[in-house]
Amino acid sequence: MISVYRSGTSILHRLPPGLKLIGFIGTSLVIAVTTTHLLEVVAAATFVMTGYAAAGLGARALTSQILAVKWVIVFMLVPQLLFLSALDAVSNTARVVLILVLAALFTMTTRIPDLLDAAERAASPLRRVGIRPESVALLLGLSITSIPVIAGFAATVRDAQRARGISAHRVTFAVPLLIMSLKHADDLADAVNARGIES
Repeated sequence: MISVYRSGTSILHRLPPGLKLIGFIGTSLVIAVTTTHLLEVVAAATFVMTGYAAAGLGARALTSQILAVKWVIVFMLVPQLLFLSALDAVSNTARVVLILVLAALFTMTTRIPDLLDAAERAASPLRRVGIRPESVALLLGLSITSIPVIAGFAATVRDAQRARGISAHRVTFAVPLLIMSLKHADDLADAVNARGIES
């Protein structure tokens, strides 16, 4: 598992991981459902920027996370501009980008072991119906921490294509990104199996 945790003493670093997880999920749902107009997009972006400031990460960290998903932005925005209004295309793309950047903030301020422990405690009632809380916690941790990793893969693929003079195209972008993501999933599965964790 690739972790982007950055140590710190900010209020976000000190918050209980369970509370942060609930906040991340709730905020992501709110962004996904409500950011349909320009003012709502601006309000959501302001909230995310405030989160980075509260974590002591600043504008540089926020900018680096946005740059990491720049080709995701391009490949989401351009096709939508062909079929939707500019405002709708920007709003739809902004929702996804804000959630990706928010996921990065969560992983930068939360230690993975702490996240897994909190998720395992929250899922403990599921043991009564035959579901292992350890598996639920592992799945949740892998899902959240994989978001910034895959976003980084997207940036790597597009930068490599630009260096080779390959024009932007959805197929030539998606295929290597899919291969890298599947390889990452295989590596994670091998790491989980090596530690004797069963599904």
